[in-house]
Amino acid sequence: MPDLAEAQSISVEEYLAGEAVAPVRHEYVGGEVFAMAGATEGHATIAGNVFALLRAHVRGSPCRVYIADMQLRVEPASAFVYPDVFVTCDARDAAEPLAKRHAGVIIEVLSESTEGYDRGAKFGDDRRLDALEEYVLVDSRSRACEVFRRRPEGWLLDSVPADGRLVLQSIGFECSLDAVYEDVVFVQTESADTD
Repeated sequence: MPDLAEAQSISVEEYLAGEAVAPVRHEYVGGEVFAMAGATEGHATIAGNVFALLRAHVRGSPCRVYIADMQLRVEPASAFVYPDVFVTCDARDAAEPLAKRHAGVIIEVLSESTEGYDRGAKFGDDRRLDALEEYVLVDSRSRACEVFRRRPEGWLLDSVPADGRLVLQSIGFECSLDAVYEDVVFVQTESADTD
């Protein structure tokens, strides 16, 4: 997508035309285009684990699970994003080959470079989706998981204990954090010697 990431503001049509031929994925928010960064091994492993667990869970149902390369259109925010993993159970999405619109569950795997965006502006935009019921943040640097659930009184946070279970009430799913973090090796940073 030559020069689109450098443009001041582009239309949805310009973005979609460029994204169709781009060698690198880009997210689009309100006329601005952002190149997607590559993922670490831990990030990719967690996303793969979650996708596999959810795919097995929804098999035979009208729900579908998508991983990183499927776009989610967030029309109220004039945005196209690539969640790490998301689930849609809406039949209207089956007819949309390029971008889904009705995610009920979104899972983002946090890294140092994406955590602020995933917790802030991206969650702010994504929660404007009428269908969204659960927004999940899974840390790739330590064993930590948070589930935000839509309630009549607003979004409520449920922090999952390190030895606990990830529960997605909207799709009747439950698994241990051991399964989410299977094969993930946490890299310990060494503190500098101050002697």
